[in-house]
Formats: sequence, C-alpha cells, structure tokens
Amino acid sequence: MLRHMDAHGVDRSLLIPFPIVEDFRLAHDEIAAALSAARDRFSAAACLPVFIPEAEFRAEVRRCAELGFTAIKLQPQYHALNPVSHRSDFFFETALENRMTVVAHTGSGAPFALPALYIAPARRFPDLRIVLGHAGGSVYYLETIVAAETCPNIYIEFSSLMPHHILEILDRIPANRCLIGSDLPASVDAEIGKIVDLGITESDKADILWNTAARLFDAAT
Repeated sequence: MLRHMDAHGVDRSLLIPFPIVEDFRLAHDEIAAALSAARDRFSAAACLPVFIPEAEFRAEVRRCAELGFTAIKLQPQYHALNPVSHRSDFFFETALENRMTVVAHTGSGAPFALPALYIAPARRFPDLRIVLGHAGGSVYYLETIVAAETCPNIYIEFSSLMPHHILEILDRIPANRCLIGSDLPASVDAEIGKIVDLGITESDKADILWNTAARLFDAAT
C-alpha cells in the first residue's frame, strides 16, 4: 500500500476493512499493525457486523479506538441498518463515544444507502461527523446536497462521481466539507485527476485533497 501511495503521490490514506471478512477482529489487527508501523501515512477505520450482540459491538469499537482508529464504516449493502430508526442509535452512539467519524456508503444498496436518510442520525447526534461515501453516486448525488445543506455535521466524499456532479455539489456545499476518496487503490489516479483538473480555486482543491480529511481522520485534531 505504501509503495502504491508513493507511486501516486499520496501522503496519507484511510484504511478500511472490507465489510465482509471471515474474522473482523483479525482485519482490525492487521490494520492496527499498519497504523502502528506508519502512523504518519495511515489513518484507520473499523468495520464490523452490526447485528452481533450490542455489548460485543461496542467493545470491539472501543478496542479499535484504543488502537488509534478514528473512523467507523457503515456499509448498508451488507449491514442493512436503517439509519432513520432509533434502533440504529447504538451504532452512532458508539461512534460518538469513541470520537470516531462515521463513513457511510451511499448510492448502491438502497433503501438504506440513500443519502437523505442520514439527515435523521445527523440531527439526533449533532456532534457526530458523518461522511456520505460516494456522494450517493450519479443517481442520488443531489440528495447529498440536501443532506449537507440540512446538517452541518454531514460531509461529502466524491469517489465515483463525474466532474460535473462534483461542480454541482461545490456550488452549494463548501469545499471544507468535501473530500476525495479512491474507494479502491486502483482508482487513485482517476479520482485525483478529477480534482486536480477541476476548474476550482487552489484553496478548494487543498480542502478536498487534504484539509477536510485531515480534520476528520487525524487523531490529533
């Protein structure tokens, strides 16, 4: 991963486990080892099944926080957690208690992956920071504008969007609440290129490429 980052000029990456693995604790341990070995290059996110016993869920997230993780991933395609329901409060409460940013996959995986649904937890937990991954994709990206305009604690991540989608979002949402993502390492060049070549100010590019993510995922901030 470090070799790939160096080859593409990436200073820092957020490591996230796949949502379905044989042993989520082992996946967290592997990421924790990478974080420990290169803390200046990596941040880390937890990702684990949401329907294990709640005490077990909370304990594992707390363990990850103690290992230096600063985010938790929600993948509605696999986790099937309804963000509007109060039965999902434990997920967002646990993130907030451990000072973690929630990264929620949005777009494919409706209904629970619809960006507008995250208005509800963002309002219930106004101190919690929620990143809408993929900005809802090309089908639902307008919902991310509505969500982010409604809730100042909602942020928008751009991977998978076309450049004109990004410009439309930036017309309504400031760049300091937007950030780049690659989804997978193979997409890094395309995702960076979209921002670098976008007709926006250098200051806005700096926010999208670095500043926003640094505020969200750096343990020191």
